[in-house]
Amino acid sequence: MKKIRLLLSFVLVFALLLTGCGQKPQAEEKPAGEEAKVEASEEVKEEDQLADEQILIIGADSEAAGLDPHKVPAHASVRIYTKIYDSLINTDKDMNYVPNLAESWETPDDTTYVFKLRDNVKFHNGRAMTAEDVKYSFERIMDPDTASIAKSYFKDVKEINVIDDYTIEFKLEKPYAPFLSYMSSSYAVVVCKEVVKENGDLMQVACGTGPFMLEEWVPDNHITLVKNPDYFIEGQPAVEKLVYNTMTDEASRLAALRTGKIHITTLSPQSLPLVKKNPDINIKSYQSNNYTFLGFNMNIEPFNDQKVRQAMSLAVDRDEIAKIVFNGDAVNTGAVPSALGKWSLDVNTNPLYTQDIEKAKALLAEAGYADGFEMEITALGGYPDIVGTAQVLQQQLEQIGIKATIKQLELGQYVDAWKKTDHQVMAGRNGSGLDPDRALNFFFNTEGSANVWGFSDEEYDRLTNLGKVTIDGDERAEIYMEAQERLIELSPNLFFNSPMNYYFARKEVKGFEPTISEPENFINVQIMK
Repeated sequence: MKKIRLLLSFVLVFALLLTGCGQKPQAEEKPAGEEAKVEASEEVKEEDQLADEQILIIGADSEAAGLDPHKVPAHASVRIYTKIYDSLINTDKDMNYVPNLAESWETPDDTTYVFKLRDNVKFHNGRAMTAEDVKYSFERIMDPDTASIAKSYFKDVKEINVIDDYTIEFKLEKPYAPFLSYMSSSYAVVVCKEVVKENGDLMQVACGTGPFMLEEWVPDNHITLVKNPDYFIEGQPAVEKLVYNTMTDEASRLAALRTGKIHITTLSPQSLPLVKKNPDINIKSYQSNNYTFLGFNMNIEPFNDQKVRQAMSLAVDRDEIAKIVFNGDAVNTGAVPSALGKWSLDVNTNPLYTQDIEKAKALLAEAGYADGFEMEITALGGYPDIVGTAQVLQQQLEQIGIKATIKQLELGQYVDAWKKTDHQVMAGRNGSGLDPDRALNFFFNTEGSANVWGFSDEEYDRLTNLGKVTIDGDERAEIYMEAQERLIELSPNLFFNSPMNYYFARKEVKGFEPTISEPENFINVQIMK
C-alpha cells in the first residue's frame, strides 16, 4: 500500500457496474475462480511458452478518479479497485452467485442472511480479516457521512451481528429480493478499518484483500498493481503485475496495441475493421448492460411537460443512432437492457420507440410549443458514443423545430452538472447493473440515490418498491415489466441503444474472457512468448 501522489476529489459518473443479477440459488461451495481457471488453462497450448515477464499492460481510456470503493463509481476507478478489494460473494459468467470472501451462506428466513467467512484471508498490510471488518465496512457504507453511492442498496438492513470471528449475520427490516445481488457489487467490498481511520478515506491509499495490491500511481500516466502473495486462492493471480497506462486517445491505444506496447485495451466499434484481419490481435466481445440516454431536468420548462418529453422520443430514430454511433452493433433498449434477459422489456413494440414526426409536432403544439424551442445538450466530451449520440439527436430533433446546441464538458464538470441537476438535458451512458432494482429503483425511484432528474411518480414508486420485496422471480419480473412501461410513458429519460462491448487483446494474452459480470477479470491471464 502506497500513498498516491495526487489528491483527487470524489466524483460520480455513470459506469459499468458490476453487481449480481436476479434471485439465484446458492452456489456450490468451491473457491471462486476455479471454473475460470480450467477454462483459462484450455487456451494454453502445449507449444506455448510463458513470457519471461508476466506483466500485463492495459491501455486505459481515462484516468482513475480516486480509489475509495465505497465512494467512487467511475468506471476508470472501478476497474482498478475491483482488483484490490473483495466482496463477500461474486457472480459467475452465468450470473449465478459464487463464494468469495464468504465460503458459504444461508437464509434461515426471508429477512436473515448468515455468511460463513474464509479463515485464511489477509489484508494487504498483513492483518487477518474477520467478521468485525465486514461489520465495519457495511456500517461505513450505510453511514450518511460517507456519502456512499451504495447507501440505498442497504437501507433495509436492520442489524449486522458478529456471531464469531468468521460468521456474520445481516437482519433486514423486510424481504429484499436484490440483497444478494448488491452483496456482490463492486461497491460492497470489505475495507481495512485502521487504514480508513489513518487517512480519512481511501481516495489516495488502498488496502484490501484482493488479488492485487497498489504499488504506484503516477497521475495522468499509469497505475501499477502487483500480485498479492497472500491471496486466499492458491496459485492466483497468474501475472505478477498489472500496469494501466492512461491513454485517452483511441488512435494512440490502437497504435500501441498493434506494436505490442500494450496487451489489452477497449476501442469503439469503428475500430473493428482496422483490426479484424490483424493476426496479432484477438477481438473479445459481449452484449453489454450499458445504455445511452438523454436525461431531462424536470424542474424547468419545457422539460417538466410530459408531452414535450414524449414528442422528443417520437422524433428519435434509434436505429439510425445505433448505425451511426455503434456501426449497428447495438440494440434498442429501455432502462433494463436485453443483456438482463427475463427482466428486460421488448421496447421495440412501444409506440414511443417508433419515429413519428407528425405526431411529435402535434404533441409539441398541444404543449404550447408549436414553433419548437431552443435547448442545450450537456455531453461528456471525449466519449465518442455520448458525443456521437448527442450529435445525431441534434439533427433528428431539428425535424420538429427543436434547435439544440451541444455543450461538451470534461469529466469533473460533467459529474458536477449531473449531481446538481445543473443542465437542461444531459446526454450520457449508464450501467444498469445486473438486477432490475438498480436499473429502475436506483435511478428513477423518488428516493433513488442516483435520481437527479427531479422525477417522482407515486405509481412508479409503488411498483419499484413492490419489486424489491417480491421474492418469487416470475412475479417480480411482471412487476418490473409494468414499471418499465410506465417509465417509458413518463419519459424522465429517453433511452436509446445498448451496445456490444469490445476488448482487443494481443494474441500472446491467454485466459482473458470478458463477461457482463466481470469484464476485466485478469486473475487467470498468462502472457506467452
